[in-house]
Amino acid sequence: MSGFKNFILRGNLVDLAVAVIVGTSFAAVVTTFTNWLTAQMPSSLDKIFSNKVNTFGAFLNAVVAFVILAAVVYFFVVLPYTKAKEKYFPDEPAGPAEDVALLTEIRDLLKAQQSS
Repeated sequence: MSGFKNFILRGNLVDLAVAVIVGTSFAAVVTTFTNWLTAQMPSSLDKIFSNKVNTFGAFLNAVVAFVILAAVVYFFVVLPYTKAKEKYFPDEPAGPAEDVALLTEIRDLLKAQQSS
């Protein structure tokens, strides 16, 4: 069971799943916006395809659906995943930065030379 837990929490599996879900939803927003925008262009086909009102409504519907989906994914997937990851795999305490450690070493060597 711990191997599965490591697979889920250590990898980028959840990040990839969230990206696919949100990306697919955003693709619907872009598609409906494009349909609405092209419906606004004057054309001789306006008499055949009189769909201007419906395309804007579809665009607004896609935007609202995207915002709702993003909120659901964030609150029900991303937040619990982040909390579980912090609980099971806490960040190791960061030591001093590499440049700070090097400067400390140089300082200590200079002090040792001056005291000798």
